[in-house]
Amino acid sequence: MFPEHFTFHVAEQVNNFVDWLLNSYAPVFDAISTGILTMLLRINEILLMVPWWLYMIIVFVVLFTTTKKLIASLTLAILPLLIGAFELWALAMESLAVVLTAVIISLLIGIPMGILMAEINSFAVVIRPILDGMQTMPSFVYLIPAMMLFGLGKVPAVLATLIYSLPPVIRLTNMGLRHVPKNIEEAALAYGATKWQLLKEVRIPLAMPSILTGVNQTTMMALAMVVVASMIGARGLGQEVLLSINRIDIGRGFEAGLSVVVMAIVIDRVTQSIAKKWEPPQVRIIGKLLFKSFFL
Repeated sequence: MFPEHFTFHVAEQVNNFVDWLLNSYAPVFDAISTGILTMLLRINEILLMVPWWLYMIIVFVVLFTTTKKLIASLTLAILPLLIGAFELWALAMESLAVVLTAVIISLLIGIPMGILMAEINSFAVVIRPILDGMQTMPSFVYLIPAMMLFGLGKVPAVLATLIYSLPPVIRLTNMGLRHVPKNIEEAALAYGATKWQLLKEVRIPLAMPSILTGVNQTTMMALAMVVVASMIGARGLGQEVLLSINRIDIGRGFEAGLSVVVMAIVIDRVTQSIAKKWEPPQVRIIGKLLFKSFFL
């Protein structure tokens, strides 16, 4: 038995702080909620407007042009037919809308943060342990701040997914920029490139394979939250899995789970093929800087 005189609780203080935060900044949270919900609904509408066969064509074209593997590209393009065959297409698009919304916001936050980490060492020292902590916490923990500030529904589901999927793109953007060859940076500076030109024309293009890998990892982590986020109102395929667990409906759960796996495989292969296809055009970058330094 733990000694009673060593125990203490912070639940009341946390509840009071949340109440104060919600009362003081209610307009801010309302604006964030409205913006995210509007974005999510628009993406969902667009995804549902696109016919199912067009998704297959897009997947096939992207994979075949990047990998040149006909059979593999065709197989991955046909896989989403399973989702439609299970009558889960609309729910899959609903889950995909949540994932895309979270990923887009994650990239808008994560890439600039990764650039700042690469440029400012003191900022990197502060952010790195925070990212370490974020990547060691269980996914269920991310539901707490989202529910705390936004209640139940799609908006907190997007925010929980966003927070969970943010670290990879920050880390890999930072890593990619830090691993740009120093001799190329020195050559660019020797030709009169400014710091902004160095970042925009040299470092970011050369770091793009790492950044795209970060996009891939962020997307896959967002997909991993599909089932967890359904607990606070994400709906979609995650809700189907959750309902099948509650009702002990193994068949229904298998279909929904397999649909999530198909989505994950296709998205992973597409994003990975794009990342691997990207080859930093080092000669073109130096030539472009030479042209700007002499003629602009």
